[in-house]
Amino acid sequence: MSTRKVAGPEIERLIQLLSKLPGLGPRSARRAALHLVQKKEQLLIPLAEAMGVAVEHVGICSQCGTVDTSDPCTICSDPRRDGTTIVVVEDVSDLWALERASAVSAHYHVLGGTLSPLDGVGPDDLHISKLVERVASGNVVEVILAVNATVEGQTTAHFITDQLAQFEDVKVTRLAHGVPVGGELDYLDEGTLAQALRARTKF
Repeated sequence: MSTRKVAGPEIERLIQLLSKLPGLGPRSARRAALHLVQKKEQLLIPLAEAMGVAVEHVGICSQCGTVDTSDPCTICSDPRRDGTTIVVVEDVSDLWALERASAVSAHYHVLGGTLSPLDGVGPDDLHISKLVERVASGNVVEVILAVNATVEGQTTAHFITDQLAQFEDVKVTRLAHGVPVGGELDYLDEGTLAQALRARTKF
């Protein structure tokens, strides 16, 4: 039996797009769409304008892979940051979490995920080769593997360590205790993240 449509195609399209966002299923997307439409002046119009600006001006940094309105991004172009240290993270949200902790003033490298053979994600699907290129430039002294303490995260960390083993003068470290097994950086408090970075150990 087919599901009866309760709204016009425009609203259905809005619901469909919202349901693709992380954490939003069909039911949550319907509630969000209804709230936006009912608060058109306060929410929907400003949101549409903000999204238009984002489409026009926000892009991916060609050096580290974060999102910003400039390329290179604000972090990569900041002369006050330590260019000899690269903090490797899985996603942009992890980079933002570390920045909120203000525990390190270095450059970053966003992998774009983790190795997951079961999901068909291999080394070529991540920005690992770009990381190796950056290290090969000769300016890097330390690479901090700030990946999540999951099986996929640790597998990715081991793979990256093997790839960087050719650079004998480059120290590869990882986050120390404080990041729980199975935990994700974006959900940890700033104090835990700061302690994990300060107590990092050789991988």
